[in-house]
Amino acid sequence: MLRIISANLNGIRSASKKGFFEWMGKQEADMVCVQELKAQEADMTEAFLAPHGYHGYFHYAEKKGYSGVGLYTRHKPERVIIGFGNTEFDAEGRYVEVQYPHLAVISVYVPSGSSSEERQQAKFRFMEAFLPHLLELKASGREIVLCGDVNIAHKEIDIKNWKGNLKNSGFLPEERAWIGELFDNHGYVDVFRQLDPRPEQYTWWSNRGQAYAKNVGWRIDYHLTTAKIAATAKATSIYKDEKFSDHAPLSIDYDFPL
Repeated sequence: MLRIISANLNGIRSASKKGFFEWMGKQEADMVCVQELKAQEADMTEAFLAPHGYHGYFHYAEKKGYSGVGLYTRHKPERVIIGFGNTEFDAEGRYVEVQYPHLAVISVYVPSGSSSEERQQAKFRFMEAFLPHLLELKASGREIVLCGDVNIAHKEIDIKNWKGNLKNSGFLPEERAWIGELFDNHGYVDVFRQLDPRPEQYTWWSNRGQAYAKNVGWRIDYHLTTAKIAATAKATSIYKDEKFSDHAPLSIDYDFPL
């Protein structure tokens, strides 16, 4: 079994204080993909770099206190790739990939467009640049597990207040069409939804109002995988017993050998 977890930490230091690494140590995960470190290399303690004996690999944003992704693995990879070759977005710390003979696992953080029209345009540029990269990954011959905060809710079932968000970043028609194209035309699988068709399964809640308490959420964290490994997925869970950030960790177990 291969257990892979994705978690947007909304600040690695903040999540650590809230018990994330204690929880992580109990999960028996093979890999843990984290996003939104909000930390530079100088901020990373040994406890952040190699918790519980994991190998950690990180992509830091040039801007302080912003973005950043990491990937923890129990299995030393053949190759580690930091960034996906795009100057604009590699400066923002959004991509870590680890490669094994038959598998590549990726931690990715897609830009949010909610803060301004300028950032929404940046998000569209990311989507345009990232799609060819996703197709290259799929053509590599390895199975792909891409984990992370994609900042897009795909369908109405994936967002509580879908009618009120049709014109908002994260649920725009162009965004939903982009991720839908991955599933419908390019052979990627939304593994959580394959395993769990229930409504009201969310991974992010606004800090405004009582969104978390009332489960007024969005499902914007994903495992996007190629078909062969998706077919081996056995179990999934969204962990809500403790709150490490405004996102909840998403775990999936695959019956796939490394």
